[in-house]
Amino acid sequence: MPADPLSAKFSALADPTRRAILARLCEGEATVNDLAEPFDMSLPAVSKHLKVLEKAGLISRGREAQWRPARLEPMGLKGVADWLEHYRRYWDASFDRLDAYLKQIQKGDPDGREH
Repeated sequence: MPADPLSAKFSALADPTRRAILARLCEGEATVNDLAEPFDMSLPAVSKHLKVLEKAGLISRGREAQWRPARLEPMGLKGVADWLEHYRRYWDASFDRLDAYLKQIQKGDPDGREH
């Protein structure tokens, strides 16, 4: 697993099974059996995915007798969201510039000069 937290999160999110597990945990706590249900894989394989998600800080595991429910840790995704926010602002600004240019073209002024 990568040493820095953001890389660990992206590494964990790179796998579609782990993303599906996170999506399921958005609905509430679940056991390994619950999480394994939609997948064609063994319980130990699902447990390995859970360990990766837990190590990345995206989920936590409780302990209630022999039941170990997994739960989403929403703040675990904050670092990812913060990192992506910079690029969202970049794309928003790019689309704003494109929108302004298209409006100029519609007015018959492709280089921004008045005719």
